[in-house]
Amino acid sequence: MFQFEYLKQLLLISVALSTITCTIIQKTKRLLKKSNYIVYYSFFINMIVGILFCMTFTNISLPNSLWIGLFSFLGADSIYKSLEGKLSSYTELMEEKKIYLKEENIINKEGK
Repeated sequence: MFQFEYLKQLLLISVALSTITCTIIQKTKRLLKKSNYIVYYSFFINMIVGILFCMTFTNISLPNSLWIGLFSFLGADSIYKSLEGKLSSYTELMEEKKIYLKEENIINKEGK
């Protein structure tokens, strides 16, 4: 089953982590010799800080902390804002939709 609420929680953690890693990258990127390595450096920082952040402040497993690092690298804030309220949860998709009509709105075959 798709755990939409859990995904939202991971994205919220990623939003907090994004602000931290963005600050770290801004403060330390001058250490790089070439600017074309900034993407790799950013990915590395997001993954390492994501793992350490999750191990320290949450009880999230290593694979999920890797997802948090990836979400943080991709821009968790924009992902979360684009998903919030737009997607239905799996249980909502699987529920049977029922339509109730008032008896006076039903048209029978005889046209009465």
